[in-house]
Amino acid sequence: MKRKSSIRPKTKSQKTATTPESSDSSSERINRYLAHCGLCSRREADRWIEAGRVAVNGEIVTQAGMQIGPADRVSVDGKAVARQSSFTYILYNKPTGQLCTRRDDKGRPLIYEHLEVAANVQSIGRLDMNTEGLLLLSDDGALARAMTHPDARLAREYRVRVAGLVALETLEKIRAGGLDIGDGDISDPWEVTVDAETRGHTWLTVVIRRGRNREVRRTLEAVGHTVRRLMRTRFGPIKLDEEMPRGSWRKLARNEVKRLREQFLAE
Repeated sequence: MKRKSSIRPKTKSQKTATTPESSDSSSERINRYLAHCGLCSRREADRWIEAGRVAVNGEIVTQAGMQIGPADRVSVDGKAVARQSSFTYILYNKPTGQLCTRRDDKGRPLIYEHLEVAANVQSIGRLDMNTEGLLLLSDDGALARAMTHPDARLAREYRVRVAGLVALETLEKIRAGGLDIGDGDISDPWEVTVDAETRGHTWLTVVIRRGRNREVRRTLEAVGHTVRRLMRTRFGPIKLDEEMPRGSWRKLARNEVKRLREQFLAE
């Protein structure tokens, strides 16, 4: 189908979406609006726009950065869409061997192959392929941004099994921070305790507050201890249910959602 021209300037007889240059505080990008409709992620929305599937006020959108206002009418494939009135909040006990992404060119297992969720429900932060445990997912973009913002200093608790016995001096180094963990990164001070020592391995509980890429693994490798197993047991105020099997998921309870929103979205 031949793509129509971009949205025409606003006239007295026709209401149209605003351009990026003329946006105001009540407008938002078209891809964000579509994500809030529960149809797709923002990236997928950009692909829909590129394919000519999205229209505003009857005109096909050709600008990915198009801003729309409250009075604009949006449709996808000719069907009107609207913002969702409620959100989804899920706790998933992620097993090892799954990626926190929607697509993978190598065909590796994805968490979304095991979750019955809409396309715009995304993980709040990520766990790498070989890390297991608590993973929160939601389509509440405002909450996700607030929880993962660096200023939030959200506590992330992990249980870690490392090779070797961890000396007291090493624990003090981890608690103090300031270690070179590669890629130009310096370690933060951690809360760390020894839970058990068995057969040449040590179980630790650590609490970090930034969640940089492979931060736990890189920090412990910097002090000479290879991580053999890594599981997240707490993310902010939400804890992993001890009786919850790996690979299972549940919706957050109302009191859990209330606690998150009060902590991270307080006025």
